[in-house]
Amino acid sequence: MKDIYDILIEFRKRRGERFAFATLVHAEGSSYRRPGARMLICEDGLTIGSLSGGCLEEEVALRASDVLQTGEPALISFDTRRGFGCHGKIDIYIERVAEKFFRDLANDLDARCNHIAITRVGGSEFIQEIHPPIRVLIFGEGPDSVPIRKLSESLGWQPIEIVNPGSFSIAPDEWTSAIVKSHNYGRDCAALQKLLPMNLRYVGLIGPRKRRDQLLNDLLDLGVTINAGFFAPAGLDLGAETPEEIALAIVSEIQRVFGRGSGLSLRERKMSIHAPNKCKTSAL
Repeated sequence: MKDIYDILIEFRKRRGERFAFATLVHAEGSSYRRPGARMLICEDGLTIGSLSGGCLEEEVALRASDVLQTGEPALISFDTRRGFGCHGKIDIYIERVAEKFFRDLANDLDARCNHIAITRVGGSEFIQEIHPPIRVLIFGEGPDSVPIRKLSESLGWQPIEIVNPGSFSIAPDEWTSAIVKSHNYGRDCAALQKLLPMNLRYVGLIGPRKRRDQLLNDLLDLGVTINAGFFAPAGLDLGAETPEEIALAIVSEIQRVFGRGSGLSLRERKMSIHAPNKCKTSAL
């Protein structure tokens, strides 16, 4: 979804301009990106987003310039078995998009609501659900917060640092996660006492198992229920040691949870690399 968030950032800088929008609407076999991938093409030729590993974007941008001039959409196909790095076929639909589309999309995502984007291609509709950015609540301060924040931002997520759990007043949603790392027993306990009843999909606690067990016992005594969204110690087993490596392990675990991945090396996966496509195509 980061491409979409980057596209909205560029749109806000260029209100009043004309844009072409390229959407990957169909894929057969292997492809670097899956249906739902989007790329914005501006009047000056600037592109935001990607549709492949970099091998198709230039040609798509050239075709998009014609679409911008004529207003006539175009559907182009690429057989990636010939001269490309993937073994498949993809269809890309290019259209001139109205400013209202971006306004409605931005309003929904700003309100932390899912947005249903409908792209009409001939006699079919390509339907995609676009969710707001993953929000990462970071409870605690210190130098180990910096790499978590920077890595989250690089993914298009929204990190929010919270020093005092008592001042926490953000309404959570299904795209909210939390990391508890104040390294202070009382503040960590207070944060978890607030977070765990919210049933977030991910609440991570940084620290050793012995400290975790002590916190859990105290929380259970307070009547707090521990759910499956609690990860402690937080992070995937990457052999992490430095703050940057630990941040990578934790952010990777958050991605695994929200992306519904296995966390295994891809060479161990017996099925296709990509999960089944969540976008829908239907006849009008």
